Amino acid sequence: MHSLLRKMAATTLSAFFSLTTLAADMTDVDDIVRQANIASYYQGNDGRSEVRMTITDGQGREQQRQFTILRLNEEEGGRQHFYVAFSRPADVRDTVFMVTKNIDRDDDRWLYLPGLDLVRRISAGDKRTSFVGSHFFYEDVSGRQPTEDNHVLTETTAEHYVVDSTPKDTSTADFSSYRVWINKTHLLPEKIEYADAQGEVYRRVEVLAVEEVQGFPTVMRSQVSDLRSGGHTVMEFGFVSYDISLPEDLFSERSLRRQPRDWLRRPE
Repeated sequence: MHSLLRKMAATTLSAFFSLTTLAADMTDVDDIVRQANIASYYQGNDGRSEVRMTITDGQGREQQRQFTILRLNEEEGGRQHFYVAFSRPADVRDTVFMVTKNIDRDDDRWLYLPGLDLVRRISAGDKRTSFVGSHFFYEDVSGRQPTEDNHVLTETTAEHYVVDSTPKDTSTADFSSYRVWINKTHLLPEKIEYADAQGEVYRRVEVLAVEEVQGFPTVMRSQVSDLRSGGHTVMEFGFVSYDISLPEDLFSERSLRRQPRDWLRRPE
């Protein structure tokens, strides 16, 4: 009798854990993509990080950039602001890139070039062009709206949700499709591969390191590879902090020429 009861208990427990595992897997692809977008770009109410960027061309020649990113959310998954101020090298020092992400229209993007004392608006058509000479695009820095694409959940593995996406408006994209591997535990996209009209993968974005900062899983190292030229760019993040109470008026055109030094300065 005791043996039978133990067997029944074991079977019931096994069934419970199987059902729990199955229940843990998400099936709504739009919800998966929405949560991955929040995990990637909306952690905390706001945030600050310092970035070292290493650009390597197809011949192995390197360039470096250093900059600080300030970010403020108006609402989770909604309107959002980014401010990127460059500090090194000398030829890009005090260059500023600023974005206001809009939900119902194109994002507003500005680039301030201190050598010319020029503020330039970046059009929607330029969002997938090189970010300061790197293999990252302007759109990579602030993110692509999930609603711009159609998504299909292609596969669910032990570790990832694999999602295939195609642009709704092909005239604004340099790709015909892309595949994303989203980590099931923290919902950060760990790899993205972009394919051309022939289905050939020509660009890859990879997360190389993730750490928990203030309870938020955070990308600390990422890489974009141009598979045609052989070049790649690595971004390394440091001094990351969340919920630092950034003021909304910091993200104004006035701040392009007059940088908010107190917020850009590394906290002691």
